Amino acid sequence: MDQPLRRAEDHPEIREEVAKLCARFPGEYWRKLDAERAYPTEFVQALTEAGYLGALIPEEYGGAGLPLSAAGAILEEIHRAGCNAAACHAQMYIMGTILRHGSPEQKKRYLPKIATGELRLQAFGVTEPTSGSDTTMLRTFAKREGDKYVVNGQKIWTSRAEHSDLMLLLARTTPREQISKRTEGLSTLIVDMRAALGNGLTIRPIRTMMNHNSCELFFDNMEVPAENLVGEEGRGFRYILDGMNAERLLISAECIGDAKWFIDKAVGYAKERVLFNRPIGQNQGVQFPIARAYAQMRAAEALLRLGFEKFEDGLPCGEEANMGKMLSADASWAAAEACIQTHGGFGFAEEYDVERKYREARLYQVAPISTNLILSYVGEHVLGLPRSY
Repeated sequence: MDQPLRRAEDHPEIREEVAKLCARFPGEYWRKLDAERAYPTEFVQALTEAGYLGALIPEEYGGAGLPLSAAGAILEEIHRAGCNAAACHAQMYIMGTILRHGSPEQKKRYLPKIATGELRLQAFGVTEPTSGSDTTMLRTFAKREGDKYVVNGQKIWTSRAEHSDLMLLLARTTPREQISKRTEGLSTLIVDMRAALGNGLTIRPIRTMMNHNSCELFFDNMEVPAENLVGEEGRGFRYILDGMNAERLLISAECIGDAKWFIDKAVGYAKERVLFNRPIGQNQGVQFPIARAYAQMRAAEALLRLGFEKFEDGLPCGEEANMGKMLSADASWAAAEACIQTHGGFGFAEEYDVERKYREARLYQVAPISTNLILSYVGEHVLGLPRSY
């Protein structure tokens, strides 16, 4: 008989402390950053000093050694408070590739400094203009020359590149015509962006509809020490995939936090806003969309909890991680729609913060993986349907 899953903790103490920290960064702080397209340096520093960005790093390397559900609680509460963790959430999970596949020397060199915030590992160089989500078709090439790799190519949508000390880069090290499987020939490198910038690395910011610090990167004979290769050459695609479930579960937690913020905001306004001598929340046309969004959020939250439980028990959780990300993103978007509709014209006014959060919530229908790719995964790997093209 199968052993029952251990229930993932809800971490109420962590949630309470994160909420207190976030209260120091109200809507005015985020509106100013949004207008200036600026990086939330003070907010990131506060999270770092509190140890939250090192939550998943083992204690032996200076981190808190917390389970994934605790990291999820941290990110959910940040978003529920009206803040945004996108500026630094990668610091929590990108290091997992080094932790699981890095050499002992790499772990000792990088993890303690990532835990303290002395080093920022927030940039993840994977997507390219010509390949999009088809990671196996990457063109950026890292050629081994003695004790270094020489990198040429281009990446796009590499968020936080301007504010990161290190980048995890996925590049081709074996030409496609020399491999037998599409997933072979890709390698993972740790790039010291402080040394590379201006020495083969060019960063170009991309202005988008939300303040997400996205960038385009260009590599022109950029040199990376061979000792910065993570794991074995040619197995980088597997290393990247290894961390995808954790990333999707954590992004799902952010979406749940957004959904709760929108719902709380909509409920509060629907109670207070009086038209025709009664609160607008008394009208079913206002009440029902909020109630439906709440139901969607609770359903997605239940699947997310199951995903955390399986992950922490070391069980396969690809189904829960992928579907959880899709459903939580859908729930946050439904809540965003209900919230802005409830507020009417005021929903578009900056001072209410709804329009900012509305723009931010839309991203998760696309990133870090699009809804269509998740549906393809479910069809093929869960339902056993023929592979779609």
